[in-house]
Amino acid sequence: MKTKRYCYACDLKDDSKLIAEYKAYHDEGKAWPEITKSIKDAGIVDMQIYLTGNRMFMIMEVDDTFDPKKKAEMDANNAKVQEWENLMWNYQQELPWAENGEKWIPLERIFKL
Repeated sequence: MKTKRYCYACDLKDDSKLIAEYKAYHDEGKAWPEITKSIKDAGIVDMQIYLTGNRMFMIMEVDDTFDPKKKAEMDANNAKVQEWENLMWNYQQELPWAENGEKWIPLERIFKL
């Protein structure tokens, strides 16, 4: 199976207590099962989030069924995903160059070895 990689960035509110709570929601096995199911159902075969300070980077490996627009539509129509996203907004904040309401901003690859 050939995969494609997508990389995104998002900021957390710069508050150590909130960052600790956010990390706890994402500890292994702690994310809601409906969320991990929605991720897998969209064709995402691996997802990792890295944190430095309050800036996060998400790396997704997807199969050939993945479509970002279809994923956004699936999420918009999934009440549990919307509940999760609303909860996460308590911890996340838009990057300064984000469109209104945009959380995860696609990263531009500028180098590859």
